[in-house]
Amino acid sequence: MEAIIKSTHCITGTVSAPPSKAYTQRMLIASALSHGRSVISNPLFSEDTEATCRAVTSLGAEVKIKNNMWVVNGSQSLQGKLKPIDCGESGATLRFILPVSGLADGSSLLTFGKSLEKRPIAPLLQSLQDLGVKTEKRTIENKSGILVFGGGINGGRTLIRGDVSSQFISGLMFACPLANSDTVINLSTPLESKSYVEMTREVLAKHGILFSIADNYDQLHIQSNQVYQNFDHKVPGDFSSAAFLLVAATITNSNVIITNLDSSTLQGDKAILEILKQMGVIVKVYENQVEIGGCNGLIKPFDIDARDIPDLVPICATLACFANGISKIHDASRLRYKESDRLLSLYLELRKMGANISMDKTSLVIQGPCILKGAVIDPHNDHRIAMACSVAALMAVGQTKIQNPECVKKSYPEFFNDLRKIGADVIGGKFDR
Repeated sequence: MEAIIKSTHCITGTVSAPPSKAYTQRMLIASALSHGRSVISNPLFSEDTEATCRAVTSLGAEVKIKNNMWVVNGSQSLQGKLKPIDCGESGATLRFILPVSGLADGSSLLTFGKSLEKRPIAPLLQSLQDLGVKTEKRTIENKSGILVFGGGINGGRTLIRGDVSSQFISGLMFACPLANSDTVINLSTPLESKSYVEMTREVLAKHGILFSIADNYDQLHIQSNQVYQNFDHKVPGDFSSAAFLLVAATITNSNVIITNLDSSTLQGDKAILEILKQMGVIVKVYENQVEIGGCNGLIKPFDIDARDIPDLVPICATLACFANGISKIHDASRLRYKESDRLLSLYLELRKMGANISMDKTSLVIQGPCILKGAVIDPHNDHRIAMACSVAALMAVGQTKIQNPECVKKSYPEFFNDLRKIGADVIGGKFDR
């Protein structure tokens, strides 16, 4: 299947940002660990959140779908599952559920897709070993897996890197409040993507789970034998996904309103608003929506440190193609280990469209403005590459074909439909839930 995007130099209208994937996953796991019933309103239905849902139900929680909400009956006693728990291609599901599986009565086998085989997991396995959880890597019917020997988490001390994945830290934050003794997590390198750790802390606090984090984020202290309390959530809109629509409006110099966006959120990717403002874009922020009102002439180039906003890099690379000057995206080494090698994927596909782009091990440099042309895009099975190139296609000469557009179902299944809603000329990209 292909999605075809034709040049669309003006878009307009109002569209609702999809619910946050990161919050949906965190709320689901916290609710699954709670006593009693929790309700999650406005969850994101995507491949990644469905993977998280499979995992928590396999471990004993009950999740019922009612209209636009999930009703979660938590499991007070997690049960191990030797029948494989399929984490799909969801890195967050794997990294969150690994520690949680250590709490289960019995062993659990977690399997995962090809892209996760290339993504780091060893630091988390070492920390689990430090805290008394034994794991073994397995291969089941040509599929990679990790066997987690349950029986509880002892607690104690562990040392882990903070610059590989903040999901390692969040995974331990979910599980260690139920450990047998207090846990101290020391970070051997500075924590990156701090906002995601703060999102985890926010969700856990609503379930009655408390702990302390040092001001410089180099140590966490988690009290043992805590009790998760039930809580009813509403999932906020996702700035990571909305950024693609905001940039689409920017590069076409159009007026578009994105609803379901709360600028007071802890989501780090709301930084896209400041990036656009600094570039000269007219950005109006209201209570629950953001309006892009075009820009006065050519937009300014930028210099972005990607350490705390890695998910914005793909769409910012597209944005840089239309800036008047040299834009730099640096400190992005972690993007080499996402669903694809994102730096390389962006370099290859945007260059294919005519972008003046260069890369090294940790950065991208784009000389704009670029005259882009339609091309056949291989998104490298990476949802954010597919969406970034689709937005670039709006201002490219001719039409662009996005191969394997289904990869957007990982985080934003309605992406191509939402582009159509605001006037983009898009053929294909319609998926069943």
